[in-house]
Order: sequence, then structure tokens, then C-alpha cells
Amino acid sequence: MSTGLGSVVLGGLEIVKRNWGWFLALGIAQIILGAIAINAAVFVSVISVKVFGWLLLFGGILSVVHAFWERQWSGFFIDLLTGILYAIVGFIIITHPVENAILFTLMMAVFFMVGGVFRIVEAFVFPCPHWFWVLLNGVITTALGIMIWRQWPYSGLWVIGLFIGIEMILYGWSLVMIGLAARNLPLAAAPRS
Repeated sequence: MSTGLGSVVLGGLEIVKRNWGWFLALGIAQIILGAIAINAAVFVSVISVKVFGWLLLFGGILSVVHAFWERQWSGFFIDLLTGILYAIVGFIIITHPVENAILFTLMMAVFFMVGGVFRIVEAFVFPCPHWFWVLLNGVITTALGIMIWRQWPYSGLWVIGLFIGIEMILYGWSLVMIGLAARNLPLAAAPRS
């Protein structure tokens, strides 16, 4: 009986072949939702920041409860202080989502610029067989960071929503392509024992 990676992959392909229509439908839905997110980028940015704030707030409350529940534990104060910090930061984010979206966008711009420069340097200092793609990634990432930074603080109102929409569209297209490719796959032969 074969239990190697090949049988796992074949099992996965058979599932994709059998459900290709669902992959296609989910992909189309993701593309539509991504387009909506891009068209409502400001709304999506603010909502995303608020969701992040609520997650921090609830996580902080749970950490505080856990700290008191296990107060004999040696990590009581760290758990308590971490929970309080999470809750305070979550509350601040929830009550000021626009300002935090602007701040997050500035951090993203800096991250893209610094990360892009590191990739450019890496392409020249540590050349690999596909160094050009590393260089191209660095140039595009740096340019993206500069474009966001140059339009800051206004870019803070729409960048997060735009990126979420783009990601949803790209994910949707990948699902559509998987579904269409799976539709034409031949049925796998029974595995040999």
C-alpha cells in the first residue's frame, strides 16, 4: 500500500476535479468582493482597522481574565500587563480608526521602502540564479512605499482597503484558474497497492 506524498497529491487533485465548479464560483465571488472593496476602499480601510482593534480589545480582556484565573502562576503580572496593554491599544484603535488607518499606512510605507532597499542590496551583494526577480521585487516594493509615503496622510484613508481588494481579486483569479484547470483533469487511476 502506498502512503507517500504522491497519494496525498492525487487525493487532493481528485477533490479539486470533483469540486471544480465550487472553486470557480468561489473565485468569481472573491473577484466581485475584491472589486467592491477597491470601490469602497475608505470604508474597507476603516472597518479593517476597527476589526483589528476589536480583536486586540477582546484578546486583552481574555488575557486579564486568564491572569486572575491563574493568579498563582509565575507569569501573572506579565499576563495581566499584556492584557491591559492589548485592551488599551484595542480601545484606542476602535475609538480612532481613521487616525490609526493613517498611522498603519505610514508604517506600511516605511516597511515597503526599507524592505525594498534590502531586496535591491540583496540582489547585488548575494547574487543568485534569479537575481533579476529579487531586484525587480525590490524596485517595485520601494517604489510602492515611496508612492504611499508621498501621498500620506491621504493615502492612509484608502491604501488598506485597496490592498485588501487587490488581494481578494488575485486570490479569486487563482481559484478561477484552479477550477478551470481541474475541470479538464483526467480522472486518476486507482492507486497501486
